Amino acid sequence: MQPHQLDWAMRWLKNPKQLYINGEWLPGISKKTFSSINPSNGEILTELAVAGEPDVSLAVRAARGAFQHSEWRELTRRQRANKLIEIGALIRKHHAELATLESLDNGKTYSESFNDDLPESADVFDYYAGWIDKYYGDSVPVEKGFINFTENPPLGVCALIVPWNFPLLLACWKIAPALATGNTVIVKPSPFTSLSLVRLFEIINEAKILPKGVLNLVTGDLEAGEALSRHMGIDKISFTGSTAIGKKVAEGASTSNLKRVSLELGGKSPNIIFEDVKDLDSILERSFTAMFSHKAEKCTEPTRFLIQESIYDRAVAFLIRKAKSVVLGDPFDPKTQQGAQAHKEHYKKILNYIELGKKEGATLLVGGETENNPFLSKGFFIGPTIFGDVKNSMRIAQEEIFGPVLCLIKFKTEEEAIHIANDTPYGLAAGLYCDDAKRAHRVANRLEAGMVFVNHYGCYDFASPFGGCKQSGWGKEMGRHSLSEYTKVKSVWIRYS
Repeated sequence: MQPHQLDWAMRWLKNPKQLYINGEWLPGISKKTFSSINPSNGEILTELAVAGEPDVSLAVRAARGAFQHSEWRELTRRQRANKLIEIGALIRKHHAELATLESLDNGKTYSESFNDDLPESADVFDYYAGWIDKYYGDSVPVEKGFINFTENPPLGVCALIVPWNFPLLLACWKIAPALATGNTVIVKPSPFTSLSLVRLFEIINEAKILPKGVLNLVTGDLEAGEALSRHMGIDKISFTGSTAIGKKVAEGASTSNLKRVSLELGGKSPNIIFEDVKDLDSILERSFTAMFSHKAEKCTEPTRFLIQESIYDRAVAFLIRKAKSVVLGDPFDPKTQQGAQAHKEHYKKILNYIELGKKEGATLLVGGETENNPFLSKGFFIGPTIFGDVKNSMRIAQEEIFGPVLCLIKFKTEEEAIHIANDTPYGLAAGLYCDDAKRAHRVANRLEAGMVFVNHYGCYDFASPFGGCKQSGWGKEMGRHSLSEYTKVKSVWIRYS
């Protein structure tokens, strides 16, 4: 792992950050700014421009012009693939810079930013570069005298709204397939974590990889997001975030021009551990990591451990020991195992849920307190928190907390476990551990989730579709499935006799 670039970052942060529209850095029409706060100490990192509806319209015009302009449309497939490969190479070149900004802005440890987020942020561009000459239409058998075939043209202008938990990575998950399929893009990061994307756009701009207007960046708050969802000039909106905001995005799209919408939303994922497992400690070790890494600010995290009653007490003892051993602190300290929650508002929300769990009658086994770390007086730190004796009807078991709060639920039978697992408005991910192959297939088949992990919670690959069902969203990220989110199917008929 390369050393962090804190000295460089402090110099870079001295200048306020602007919007990137049509190949230019602009202050925003209103000239308003907002502060980026370091969640580890509460200090202001820098100021960023606030994009309003006029700025969004300016970005839409730029993206529309670039989409219609021959310079972008007439690139060969190989040329477009090379553009994506160049972007991936630039991310690798600036690996340490981007990881440093991610940890400063988000609070996650530098090792998580460097080892988890950055490699995939680069590699996803290579993956979709490889798809560009492989994603094509079909020849359709139709009646005599006609030829019919399908094409997959780009949708046009795509607005990509990304969250604060994996700011750079999830933006790249969207940018790469959008560009691969020939669209133009407007990216709106979270106001809490915009810095790594600002730097990425600087890097791409300096390298002059893309024509003006192909890639645009608008920073700001809800006003910018609402303007994007309502704008008549946008053909597609891809949103990752909370279910509540996702519903507003869908509403804005439906009441404007019925733009294509994909939503990757919340989760309350179950992780079922059956009594027949042979290595319970290893399973709990993996499950703990899947739950609490990245400060448990992950939509797929297994926030409900469903543990069969005969192994429940042993599991509880292991998890308490593990939680107590976690070191909180400065994300750039190699000894730190968990950083700060991403922003103050979210920090308070998590603490409120911990108090709610106590009032609901769950047993606070570990965590909740924040006084045992000298770094906590200024930052937004919450250690791994585990509730036992949780009933699935409790709000802490039904509502997405999106933080380091784990619910332990005891079950007796397979049927009961399936019922509890599915008794949630969400359907993003689910996991199960057992040594019975028939049970594994049987239970996986009945779990209501877009992704099911058997005997290893948390498996991800660019080739595998990522996304959920129920109130966890619409559509898929990754694989060829993501390409269909950024293209339309055109049927062409030709009469030859």
